[in-house]
Formats: sequence, structure tokens, C-alpha cells
Amino acid sequence: METLFQVLAVLQILIGLYMIAQGMQWRAYARRRLLTDPGFYAPRTAVLCPCKGMEPGLEQNLNALCEFNHQNYEVFFILAAESDPAIHVVKRVIGQSRVKAHLIIAGRPEACGEKVNNLRAAIEQLPGDFEVLVFADSDGRPAKAWLQHMVGPLADSKLGATTTIRWFLANRNNLATLLLAAWNAPVVTLLGEKTKNFCWGGGTAIRRSVFEQVHALDEWRGSISDDYSLTAALERANFPILFLPECLTVSFVETDFDGLLEFTNRQMIITRIYSQKMWATAFATHLFFCITILLGVYLTLGKLIATLPALPLASLTFLPLLLAAIRGALRLSTVSEILPAYRAQLMEQSWVYVVLGVFAPFLYVVNFVASLASRKIYWRGIRYELVSPQQTRILSS
Repeated sequence: METLFQVLAVLQILIGLYMIAQGMQWRAYARRRLLTDPGFYAPRTAVLCPCKGMEPGLEQNLNALCEFNHQNYEVFFILAAESDPAIHVVKRVIGQSRVKAHLIIAGRPEACGEKVNNLRAAIEQLPGDFEVLVFADSDGRPAKAWLQHMVGPLADSKLGATTTIRWFLANRNNLATLLLAAWNAPVVTLLGEKTKNFCWGGGTAIRRSVFEQVHALDEWRGSISDDYSLTAALERANFPILFLPECLTVSFVETDFDGLLEFTNRQMIITRIYSQKMWATAFATHLFFCITILLGVYLTLGKLIATLPALPLASLTFLPLLLAAIRGALRLSTVSEILPAYRAQLMEQSWVYVVLGVFAPFLYVVNFVASLASRKIYWRGIRYELVSPQQTRILSS
């Protein structure tokens, strides 16, 4: 068993070193992007933001969508029903907005996710002179230059879409919220310069002509995942997706353990249905990391109890954890450069991303196992069954 552990540990150390090198490349790309001028491309742009229910900082988040330093855009807030408790906040934001902002009532979804239904309804009602569609989430708070940077690269007609990703800042100091922030952090480096990127629903821009060319509305029919389905449509048409780290979007989160498992399990179930290769690769990576650490702890404790030399085993157990912490620190350092307005909060919570993040793989394994056991998710008051990427069954609402 010691030999098996030693082999696993060496493999984890090599993987850890490789991932640090990848992290350095990601950092270099992010720094180059921060120096990139977004240019002067400013077509008529529609910012589409589905909303549902109240959440931390909702009004500030929605206000941020109305305060971009980008010309020639309008905002469309979309609710499924007039009875949604967020409607009062949405109307207040619309009334105070310096740009044109609209409210769209999409109606209840049928055989697709409510968010997808909201977006479909909004796009079908959108005037034909809007050239670019930008998708945003109500729980994100983008910076003033966000829209200009999201839209600018689309001046290149060969580009399929631009996208970014979220960064969670804990709104509370309870363990569940801190774990959620640590769990989400590694997702940032899944996207990059040369990697096969995917669209993130909380921050994606696409020319309307491309959106129609890839038949995205048809792809959304029966889907629960706006971003994975849009990614699939773009990939089939061989359109590249450009990742913009400079548009990293802050999201303030607070949750309890039920909410933590609901969110993280849901992400893995959706990933398993819509991107099996990514799911399988991530499952294997996290599972072998956790097995290696647990086996190392078990063998080290056995040596200590038997009063035998345990330092070599302890070192092999500790090194993968140290490398994971270094990756977390490197990631955090880069994000603090991208988000200078939040640097103080990031540094205050640095231990979450560096120390607590080392143990996030164990939560990931729980999520992967849960995604094997069920295709059912609960999302903002509605229970769904994900039959396939093209078929969603609404179980209750």
C-alpha cells in the first residue's frame, strides 16, 4: 500500500507542478488582456438580464448594468411573472436608470429552464436593430468598463462570442459561504487563451447575426443550460469563444450548508448532462487527489501509532497540498490585479482561497457522486429533471 501511495503522491506532485505552470500562463494572459484597448466598436447592444426573487445586493447589481461607460445600449430585465418579488426592485432600477431600461414578462416555462425561457422570450421580442446580445446575471456586479470590453472584440466578424466568468466574494463569514467561495475559485482558470472555452451565462456577448446563424434559439428549446447549449451551437459552427479575464465579474454570496450542496450539486449535474468529457476529466482529477491525501494521512498516522519513522510519508502527503495552496495564491494574486476595487476584501479573505481552497476537491467529489445518483435539480423554486441536453422535464414549481 505504501508503494501505491508513493506512486500516487509523485503523480500528484507532477500534476501540481504542471498546474502551477498553467497558472503562470493564465496570469500572463490576464495581464496582457488588462493592457488591451477595447477599441471603438459600439454597435446597438441589448443587455439581457433574467431575474428571479430577491438576493444579496440585487438592487446594486441591477444598477451596475445601467451604469456602463458604453454608448448605444439598452437593458432588458426579464421576469417569468408579475408576482415575482424582484419586480419592485426592477421597476425602481428602471425608473432611476440613465440608459433605457425595460421590463419583460416572459411567462412560465414549458419543457425548458425558466432562465432559458426568459431569454428566449426577450430575444423574440427584441427590435431588429439590436446588433449585439449581451447576457448578464442578476447576482453579478460588473465594473463600468465591462460592457465596452465585452463588446469590443466582436469587431472581428470571425469571432463567435466573448465570455468571462464569476468570482465569488463571501458576504458572510459562516463556513458554508466561505466553502462556496473556495469551491468556485478554480473555475476561473478553466478558461484561457488557448483552451477550448465555453460561454458563461452571466457574462457572454455575441453578434445577433452569429446567434441566429448557429440557431441558438433552437438549441435552447428543451434546454436548462443557456451557456452550455450556446457553447454547443457555436462549436458545431466552428466559431471560437474568446475569454476576457479583464471582465471578471464579482458576485457577493451568502448561503447555508443546504444552499451550498444545492448549488454545487446542481452545477455538477448540469455539467454531466451537457459536457460529459469535462465532467469525467474533472471527476478523475479530484478523486485521485482526494484518495492520495486520505491514503497518505492513513499511512502516516499508522506509522506514528507504531512509533515508526513517518516523515517521508508525511512529506509526500503534504507536498500536493502545498502545491494546491500555491496555485490558490497565484490565482488570488492575479484576480486582485484584475479587480483592484475589491483588493482589500480579497486580501481579507485570502485564506479562504489559499487554505480552505486546498480542501475544495473533497466537496467536488461529493458533488460528482451526487451527479451520478440523480438527474434532478432544484433551481430558484423549480424542480427539474434533466433527461438530456435537449429535453428538460419540469417536476414542480
